[in-house]
Amino acid sequence: MITAIEKNLQRGIQLLQYISDEDYSNTSIAPYYSSIGSHMRHILDVFDCIFEGLPVNEINLINRKRNLQSENYTKYGLEYFNETLLKLNSLKNQDFNKIIKVSDDLGLGIITANYTLAGVLIQAHSHAIHHFASVGYVISQLGIELPDDDFGFNPTTPKLKNIN
Repeated sequence: MITAIEKNLQRGIQLLQYISDEDYSNTSIAPYYSSIGSHMRHILDVFDCIFEGLPVNEINLINRKRNLQSENYTKYGLEYFNETLLKLNSLKNQDFNKIIKVSDDLGLGIITANYTLAGVLIQAHSHAIHHFASVGYVISQLGIELPDDDFGFNPTTPKLKNIN
């Protein structure tokens, strides 16, 4: 599980290694006017919430740090990705079936539910893929190439056959 999540997060690093800060922080693309950086920061904030809550087995997905430097500058975005990968790697020997309380606001107030560590990591991984798909739209509008053909695609998504 950790290896699959790491592989996916590496896609974000690949993108940040070759785009400019201007493209990274560009908020001109409709309909949401979200930058690549805001998506990347948000993805990593969810993982950070997990790491922050693990020592007490209570994860609060509302308490995101929203670091503007990691949102606006690729250098800090890359540092955030690398910190996340190090922390993720340190979980390899954890009990993935351990129960953790996870809190989030689903729009009508804060809900707390029991998850396994595996469950919350799977959710964070799927969440990252979802945001990578949004980033894929933004970078296509900016004329930037995707880092790889699987960027933003869930592994279970059927591949379209190229019809020419």
